[in-house]
Amino acid sequence: MDIQVKRCEGKGKMIVQTVKGVTYLTFPRLQEIDFIDHLFSTRLGGVSKGCYSEMNLSYTRGDEKDAVDENYRRIADVLGHGRTLDDFVLTFQTHTTNVMVVTEKDRGKGPAIARDYTDIDGLVTNVPRIILGTFHADCPPIYFVDPVHRAIGLSHSGWKGTKGNIAAATLAKMKENYGTEPSDCICAIGPSICGPCYEIGEDVATEFSEAYTEKELMDNSILVPYPNNKYRLYLWNAIKLCLKKAGVKEENISVTDVCTRCNPDFLFSHRVHHDERGNLCAFLSIRE
Repeated sequence: MDIQVKRCEGKGKMIVQTVKGVTYLTFPRLQEIDFIDHLFSTRLGGVSKGCYSEMNLSYTRGDEKDAVDENYRRIADVLGHGRTLDDFVLTFQTHTTNVMVVTEKDRGKGPAIARDYTDIDGLVTNVPRIILGTFHADCPPIYFVDPVHRAIGLSHSGWKGTKGNIAAATLAKMKENYGTEPSDCICAIGPSICGPCYEIGEDVATEFSEAYTEKELMDNSILVPYPNNKYRLYLWNAIKLCLKKAGVKEENISVTDVCTRCNPDFLFSHRVHHDERGNLCAFLSIRE
């Protein structure tokens, strides 16, 4: 299949891969780390129908459970090492900065068993074979890998989570539980709506600007004014700044070059599809 993906210029390139019929995106830098597996799903390679076609990974948008289960089985098969539905642990996202420590007792929460938590937008673990998962349809995921302590984190960072600095909250949770030093971490900012596509109003711009100095907003091209009291919000730039301020080295931060809104046939986008859509997922796991 000839897959045409519209790319953003000047960003760290992601790789499109198709394995066992499932098409997904990966970061070259994360692929170099020999004790983890990761991917970002696309719409291609699942069994869902209609507006959920094909690889919908949400159980709450109206899709058939059997179809979503099969989609997770296919993701598990691609991630390999004998992992199954019982190995996923999924967020319960409400645009918070809450980060949960995932242990062995949480294995399977999401596809296999009911989640007994809410208001969780970030996950961290050092348990092998558990697959962390976050949901996306325009908001960016952030991948965190601590190669020194063999620990990982994965967070959903929309504008509210970025304003609240879930990046720093995730790193703090990893330091508290695993001894992680941000300067050791390899991080990646995954696919979402790009800055030129992300129009916001003055109300959101005012809220967002409270989290940064005027110099930070300007120097990092985070909030760009447009006519009629509109702005363009560059979440990738904001998250990168959050990571750097938390102590992650700039050379250890990869940034996607793929926008969800620019690629509606390849990725789900809330701005394009509104409520008639499925959800994408970011996944990160430690090998046995």
